[in-house]
Amino acid sequence: MSSVLFVCLGNICRSPMAEGLFGKFALENGYKIHVDSAATSRFEVGNPPHPGTKKVLKKAGVDFSAMVSRQLQQEDFYRFDYIVGMDKENVHDILAIAPHDKTAKVATYLSVVEGKEDESIPDPYYTGDFDETKQLIEAGLAPWLAVLTTV
Repeated sequence: MSSVLFVCLGNICRSPMAEGLFGKFALENGYKIHVDSAATSRFEVGNPPHPGTKKVLKKAGVDFSAMVSRQLQQEDFYRFDYIVGMDKENVHDILAIAPHDKTAKVATYLSVVEGKEDESIPDPYYTGDFDETKQLIEAGLAPWLAVLTTV
């Protein structure tokens, strides 16, 4: 089974939204993929998703009741096929703590979306625009499913 870990700064906005939306999308398309999310920081460890993220996930029919922020761990670099940062700063932080012999591939979320390869997903914690985040995550669902079903 393929696996992906979505990562953002606090693991309360973008990465749990990606976890929920991608997990649902994969199942709806007949694929069982291990999906999780984590933070590069310790700021929100132990907290549930942001209310804006909960609203998006609830509307999409995604159960977020068990989602709790956690920090990226060394073992994640061996447990997942891909570790996907929501922005370039996240990827920089991911790579800074990655063990030299990691087996996970590291990428930015939009790197697989045609025409958006060099873009980042803005953090709605600061922008307040959870709909923009949802739209950008949705743009990557099919491309990430294609990547993860060929692993």
